[in-house]
Amino acid sequence: MALFSSDKFKCTRCGRKNAPLGYAPVPTELGQRVSQEICADCWKEWLDKQKQLINHFGLDVSNPDSHDFLFDQMKIFFFDEGVELAQIDTTKEGNVNW
Repeated sequence: MALFSSDKFKCTRCGRKNAPLGYAPVPTELGQRVSQEICADCWKEWLDKQKQLINHFGLDVSNPDSHDFLFDQMKIFFFDEGVELAQIDTTKEGNVNW
């Protein structure tokens, strides 16, 4: 059964009835799973978290190792599958001197 953007379902992450994301955000099995089980609101939250991870850890998004790290973090963020979501130290936020 195909899900369309007007279909309502229970999002795996937040548990709310919402429209599914409706497209695979990455061309992998994980991307397919996200498209079917995660709502657009939670996907938006992930994009913010992903941006924080990329910036905090200085990830080179062209590097396959960075992809692996982000996919692992995505599994933890959406499906609670993995060890622990990487922590970002925000104690120095706004205090960086160049």
